[in-house]
Order: sequence, then C-alpha cells, then structure tokens
Amino acid sequence: MPIQRNATAAIVGAGDYIGGAIAKKFAAEGYTVFAGRRTADKLAPLKAEIEAAGGICFARGLDARKEDDVAAFMAEADAQAPLELTIFNVGANVNFPILDTTERVFRKVWEMACYSGFLAGREAARHMVPRGQGSIFFTGATASLRGGTGYAAFASAKFGLRAVAQSMARELGPKNIHVAHLIIDAGVDTAFVRDRIKAARGEEALQNLQPDQLMNPASIADTYWMLHNQARDAWTHELDIRPYGETW
Repeated sequence: MPIQRNATAAIVGAGDYIGGAIAKKFAAEGYTVFAGRRTADKLAPLKAEIEAAGGICFARGLDARKEDDVAAFMAEADAQAPLELTIFNVGANVNFPILDTTERVFRKVWEMACYSGFLAGREAARHMVPRGQGSIFFTGATASLRGGTGYAAFASAKFGLRAVAQSMARELGPKNIHVAHLIIDAGVDTAFVRDRIKAARGEEALQNLQPDQLMNPASIADTYWMLHNQARDAWTHELDIRPYGETW
C-alpha cells in the first residue's frame, strides 16, 4: 500500500500505454492521480488497477483542446490535493503525404499536439506559481527535432510543443516550477507500433523483435519520476531516451 501524499499528479492524455504507466507510477508513489483522456469509459481499467494496488485515481473525460475543459480539470485536481505535477501526453502521430494533408488534418494535429499542450501547461502553472512549487512535463518525440516524409503536420506540432515547453521553462524556472520536455526517440511497445512494424516489414520482423528492442512504457514513467525528483540546482529541461539498439 502506498503512503498517501498530500499532492496531486494530473495526466493529460492518460492512454493505455505511456500515460497509463505514468499514472500507475505516481499513484504507487502516493500521489492522488487525476487521469484525463477523451473518453472517460476507457479509463476504467486504469482506475481499477490503481485502486486495487491501494492508490487513488480520478478518471475524467477531457477534450484537451477545449480551454474550459482543461481549466476545470486542473481546478478539480488541485482542489483534491495541491497540484504538484502535470504531464502532457497527448499523441496525434499521423502520417500523410504532403499532397494528401488536408487543412483539417493539419489543424487538428496542431490542436492536439501543440495547442492543447499550451492549455495544459498554462492552467497547471496558474495553480503552481502562487505556491512556488511544481513540475510540468511534456512528452515529445523524434518529430520534435526533425521532420520526416509524411510528417509535416505531426512534426510541426511537436516542434511547436517543444518551443512552448522551452519558453515556459525559461519563464517559470525562476519561480521554482520545473518544466521539462522528454523526447522519446524510439518505438514504444504498444499494439499500434507492433501493427505498424508488421504492416511495413512483415510478421517475421515482428516475431524477431528482442524483448527490450521497443521501449517499455514503464521505463518512460520511471524517467518522469526521476525528473520530478531532481534537485533544483541540476534540473533537466530536455532529455532524450531510446532503447540500446535504436539507431540515431
């Protein structure tokens, strides 16, 4: 049973893999977890697992692109216990050739991966700055650093999110708010990634994957825990992680 802290961790984008692993990690460390994703019903297994282990989890439906929804989510989390950590983990990884990238696709990807990150970070800061304490972390990707074929929408949004995080770090660091941007430069071990490997390289390539060739979501959660516990005389703003066999 975790020893309960008087602190809340808000996860925006608490999906089945990275976001869920982060929620479980911080719940196990005694944080009250507020987990948000588009469909609240999909959070039921995560909530049940956390509570079965003795943790506390509030599951909320959340459209991270809507200002009022994000503000209400952060306010409710902070009212439960002081908001000490916010992690923005919304995806939006899509691949479209540039001639097939519609205005709607480009705009929606930007809204999901960049604009909603700004909203989450700003609303979290509104609760943290008056207390002079807190961490705001953003999940980035390889596309945060370089564009690729078919990734004009996704990379531009991730570039923008990185800029938001960097600007916030410079502004909020002196106010004792730790802002970090984590670049996940690898395939994460999810059903989505495995399906893409199979589609691109065949069943044999999928079967030949080494156990730790794809990144374990729990390892990402451990990295966020490490960042949250850094001494402020050596805060990391940007950290890239990848499996041992990843080429880069």
